[in-house]
Amino acid sequence: MENEQNLTKEASELLDLTHNNKRGLVAMVAPSFIVDFDYPEIVRMLKKLGFRYVVEVARGAEITNAQLLALTKLHPDRKYITNPCPTIVRLIRNKYPQLLEYLAPIDSPMSATAKIVDKEWPGLKKVFIGPCLMKKFEANEDRKELDILAITFRDLQQVFDIKEIKPSRLLRRKLLAMTSKKYEFDIIGGHTRLYPISGGLAQSSGITKKLTDVEYDVISGPNNANKALSEFLNNKDLKLLDILNCDGGCINGPGMNSKASLDERRKRVIDFYEKKQ
Repeated sequence: MENEQNLTKEASELLDLTHNNKRGLVAMVAPSFIVDFDYPEIVRMLKKLGFRYVVEVARGAEITNAQLLALTKLHPDRKYITNPCPTIVRLIRNKYPQLLEYLAPIDSPMSATAKIVDKEWPGLKKVFIGPCLMKKFEANEDRKELDILAITFRDLQQVFDIKEIKPSRLLRRKLLAMTSKKYEFDIIGGHTRLYPISGGLAQSSGITKKLTDVEYDVISGPNNANKALSEFLNNKDLKLLDILNCDGGCINGPGMNSKASLDERRKRVIDFYEKKQ
């Protein structure tokens, strides 16, 4: 069992919320969840923990895509850098401030999802659950007005361990068959379940069909990111840079529990995407 003294600050805050929160809790689950947890098992576990609703951040990513496509249509000659990765946003602020004007002025999937939740269930406490440590800074510094507690999958697992909430193993197939409808996401995503894979934004938004090969680029990994950003202004043909800091995308985030290889993680995301279409 996890020792409460070893909890991260955010895991401890979530644990307190499960005991003392009277507003009701909404979980906003990043699409890379499928690497660490099964579906619909993750929904059952979260509701047992005390969440009233569980939603896919993939739904908010659809809004991110729509906003980006609207921008490129309104300003077809402008260059843009995608903004879902808070590490990249901070890298630009600190190391490449000359590129700030090129960051797409749109909602990240987390922010877009938070706005959906506020409209659907006003007043409930929003908890973002994902693979990224830097989302905590996005929530606390960039989008403080949205009142989001951002935690990682590792943080969540700590709380599950404390509360002794485990995946159901006995009669698994029978249980899931009986409860699959009961434990579906309360707000469901779609093609944007590909988002955590490098290039997921470009592919799910359809931008790959609207721009030529030289007009967009897909980048992941810190070394590649720095190189792409340093060359961004000199690349006259480039109109969109779809960029993530972690190698392979968000499926390789530092807040994950999985020990699987990058290829295995990618396959889990794609399999879930194809299964739910």
